[in-house]
Amino acid sequence: MISTDLAIIGAGPVGLFAIFEAGLLKMRCHLIDYLPKVGGQLSELYPKKPIYDIPGYPSILAQDLVENLLEQAKPFHPGFTMGERVEMLEKRGEADFILTTNMGTVISAKVIVIAGGLGCFEPRKPVLSGIERFENGGGVNYMILNPEQYNGQKMVIAGGGDSALDWTIFLSDIVEELTLVHRSENFRGAPDSVNKVMELAGSGKINLALNSNLHSISGYDRLENVELIHNESNEVISVATNHLIPLYGLSPKLGPIEAWNLNINKSAIEVNTEDYSTNIPGIYAIGDINTYKNKLKLILCGFHEAALMSHSAYQYINPGVKYTMKYTTVNGVTEF
Repeated sequence: MISTDLAIIGAGPVGLFAIFEAGLLKMRCHLIDYLPKVGGQLSELYPKKPIYDIPGYPSILAQDLVENLLEQAKPFHPGFTMGERVEMLEKRGEADFILTTNMGTVISAKVIVIAGGLGCFEPRKPVLSGIERFENGGGVNYMILNPEQYNGQKMVIAGGGDSALDWTIFLSDIVEELTLVHRSENFRGAPDSVNKVMELAGSGKINLALNSNLHSISGYDRLENVELIHNESNEVISVATNHLIPLYGLSPKLGPIEAWNLNINKSAIEVNTEDYSTNIPGIYAIGDINTYKNKLKLILCGFHEAALMSHSAYQYINPGVKYTMKYTTVNGVTEF
């Protein structure tokens, strides 16, 4: 059995920063995540996309932010259980919480911190006959981890949100041929990104298929062809391609957390904004997975929540112990 002070469910940026804040208070952390590596959505969905609203960084790549957070947490020697999902939560009397994962790992913790972002999420897939044949290395992917692997390749991206637009712009200089397919004539993304995509199409740098949907896919060992159908004329267009990237967003699911008797509102956990505690003493929720009035789903807001949560967790673990906060500029960061 693994024993720790804080068991943090979710190893995204907010969960990683919670290690630092808890470490300043001499509390040990162990993180559990269903994804195979730390970083959450930043590492899985857009590791090489720039982020512009992290204080002190006019621009920082998503994966670089993850690496910096890991470096910041290193003095506090956190533990990690990756590629496993928490299935069961028990409270043994007035003592610790006991977590059990789908792989049988058991973790004993004094405090539970749910920092699972969107929860256990999976991509929304297009309804195409035989698409499963081309997943897992056959040409169909639902996220882009290494853009350079598409160098000189032919690609079809489907979607009309920010992710589809941003990757179209980024990959237009990498791939040999790129077709962007969107079911409408109007995009849902940022106006500046829309303008850039339209300019790329106007200059012939990309192909744009608006008011169209994916119709069918085919290939032998790997994906070779995608057929598109126009919504009004029903005209079918055949596009030779090596890769299809449907970017229709994610379908968030709380998973087993839904059965833990927490107050849940529209797939998010309700919290007290004084310390981001839930309705169950000793359980906190920080980051995108929580909800409260005027909630903003921003990484920097999650960092703030992690700081307040950590001080409350310290008082929960050490009732009656007076703590005087001192700034890191005074005390520095002490390894333990």
